[in-house]
Amino acid sequence: MTGNWGRWGPGDETGALNLVTPEVTRRATALVRSGRTLSLAQPLGPGSGSPPHRPGPLRFMNRDAGDYALGARSPGGFRFAEDTVQLPTHSGTHVDALAHAWSGESIYNGHSQSSTRTTRGAQRCGAEKLVPVVTRGVLVDLVAAAGGPLPASAPVDADDLRRGIAESGIVPESGDTILIRTGWLESHDDDADYFADEPGITEEAARWLAEHDVALVGADNYAVEQQVAASGFPAHLVLLHQHGVPLLENVALAELGEALAAESRSTFLFVFAPIPLVGSTATPVTPVVVL
Repeated sequence: MTGNWGRWGPGDETGALNLVTPEVTRRATALVRSGRTLSLAQPLGPGSGSPPHRPGPLRFMNRDAGDYALGARSPGGFRFAEDTVQLPTHSGTHVDALAHAWSGESIYNGHSQSSTRTTRGAQRCGAEKLVPVVTRGVLVDLVAAAGGPLPASAPVDADDLRRGIAESGIVPESGDTILIRTGWLESHDDDADYFADEPGITEEAARWLAEHDVALVGADNYAVEQQVAASGFPAHLVLLHQHGVPLLENVALAELGEALAAESRSTFLFVFAPIPLVGSTATPVTPVVVL
């Protein structure tokens, strides 16, 4: 197997996040100018959309005002509300762990696929192995480059990625996070349309990103890559399986695109702190940008 298997040792389960060294983080902090922060996460709740093969999020109130209306004790006048949320880990803005996708008999780094066949969750490469990082982010703004959102199933190849970086001379570097704005999220309100025929990166573009040693790749759609009937998910296999690059999906990028355009820049400080859900194949995340 080519790619990053064995690069950080036979037991590695963290993948390309290893590329974000202390030096990479120190360099990234120099990108902060105004100190303005932006969240790139979608609001997540029972009203959030979900593809047909996944259930939607649910909320259950464990304690609310109704309990007190029925006579619940209120020591010293103190009252409270609590709830429980149930959701697929691959919903809303989330990151795919390295246990999520593979081909053949092994997941990333040669760990057996049988490590995912358990009611205890993935025993290798689960979401808890996705360490938090602070690094340079690069926005590939295809909306700005194309003059509007990309059409359904539009391929995004390496040349498109190069053209979408507005800042002259910027190319992906080791440890970078690359975020790709296609306009798909901001132009689709209907769930059925959003979860079908999305534009996205091709296998060739995924290999170009991997060759530049990027640490994370994300996009404003639900699978990052181009959706074509019966095509499978080749970019997932290149990035997640072969190179150990986690994928950020359903990332809200419209506000970031506008903010960067106003400053004629493509780079920023990027903060990635996933919830360490033990054994999960993905986990919700709130990516944060500091401008």
